[in-house]
Amino acid sequence: MKLVTYLRDSHVRLGAVKEDHVVDLASAAMDVGRLLPSSMLDLLAGGEAAMETARAVVALADLDAPYSAPVSSVRLLAPVPRPPSMRDGYAFRQHVETARRNRGVEMIPEFDEFPVFYFTNHNAVFGPGRVPVRELHLGKLDFELECAVVIGKGGRDIRASKADAHIAGYTIMNDLSARVLQMQEMKLSLGPAKGKDFATVLGPYLVTPDELADRRVPGPQGDRYDLEMTAAVNGKLVSRDTLAHMNWTFAQIIERASYGVDLYPGDVIGSGTCGTGCFLELNGSKVTNDQWLRPGDRVELTIAKLGTLVTEIALVP
Repeated sequence: MKLVTYLRDSHVRLGAVKEDHVVDLASAAMDVGRLLPSSMLDLLAGGEAAMETARAVVALADLDAPYSAPVSSVRLLAPVPRPPSMRDGYAFRQHVETARRNRGVEMIPEFDEFPVFYFTNHNAVFGPGRVPVRELHLGKLDFELECAVVIGKGGRDIRASKADAHIAGYTIMNDLSARVLQMQEMKLSLGPAKGKDFATVLGPYLVTPDELADRRVPGPQGDRYDLEMTAAVNGKLVSRDTLAHMNWTFAQIIERASYGVDLYPGDVIGSGTCGTGCFLELNGSKVTNDQWLRPGDRVELTIAKLGTLVTEIALVP
């Protein structure tokens, strides 16, 4: 399924995409004598039973019914607008190695020892479309092309060999980064904080793993998926990689993240930036010439089978 959170007639609704329509899951379920919640977090909390009900409801849904609307007629929000927590990983060696080389420092050996992540602001999540930024954020404002997973089944001390079963679905993440702020604060060996906490963009869909089965690359430490990743800024292609190049799998990141702590349904975990997936790397490699995001810029992040996530930068007072 392609699950969405969307705004229709000023109401936030939980939906699923069927052909070119969005089906309101709670309303469609009532129409066939079943029950489904009206929010993504409640659906995820219902576990696999709720997901199976949702699949059955989508299969029965009438696209001419009042609970259905063309995708183009609704406003898509982040699939999980307010996740319980949000972590971002550092899983692509090419990005890490290139960015460090461009700064004149050697590759850090600890990258190969364990998957690292940081916590970002789960209350500053945006969906497709306009993202407001303040003046200081425009100090080398950058996009980051990432994939993210959303936890479906919670747990603690989850082994990597079992962790893929805890993933409800996959979505695109744009980890917007104010590089001047980020570099200032990280000199203090803490952070990133203000350079990252103002906006993370998710969407447009939460795609369940069964939709990606034909691109699955299984492994003893978790699955990878051969999904092309691209980024275009103002219509110009600037980035290309594949999700299969993750050096650490999402399963391994989940194992690390859940060590001694609980993960909950709706928690979001990002992959980290893919190779060539941000201006910090591209500028340092002379692919782009000191290019950064400005008000009015349009960023389109595309991952095969996950859709295209559009971000439009808007300066606010």
